[in-house]
Amino acid sequence: MSTGNEIERDSEVRIFSALLTPHRSLNRTGFLAVMLFLSAVSFATGLAFLMKGAWPVLGFFGLDVLVVWWAFKANFRTARAREEISVTASELRVRRVSHRGQVAEWTFNPLWVRLDMEVDEDFGIEHLYLISRGHQIQIARFLGPDEKASFYKGLVEALNAAKRGPTYNPVS
Repeated sequence: MSTGNEIERDSEVRIFSALLTPHRSLNRTGFLAVMLFLSAVSFATGLAFLMKGAWPVLGFFGLDVLVVWWAFKANFRTARAREEISVTASELRVRRVSHRGQVAEWTFNPLWVRLDMEVDEDFGIEHLYLISRGHQIQIARFLGPDEKASFYKGLVEALNAAKRGPTYNPVS
């Protein structure tokens, strides 16, 4: 059963919403292609060593394929992490889900929150922070410097829109 506050919060119009996930350049098909290629090369090379009488090398070539497979699987597991950021006229909500499924959630009043950043001259934006009432959390950790700059701009515009309040629009 939901309370009136939950219904009111859910019906409020979102000014800004972002789902941030870690970038992975290799999809499942690419992973299979890399593993097939690596397996074929390792097997052929191991077979050549086997024919020369160095039979233990074949086992090590199989072991290296297994280690690479395990490393890719660990990388794909960490890709399950995500960060959800949404802004309405009355709240800014940050929901962080780790790759293990642990959830951390913060809610701020958009009128009192401040967006801060650390900038490196050569690299660009390194870190983005939300600061409110002495609490500081880092956001957008998955993004690169250029993406952080774009995200920063969009979030600042959303916070400014939330501070202006709802506008009257007779067309909608």
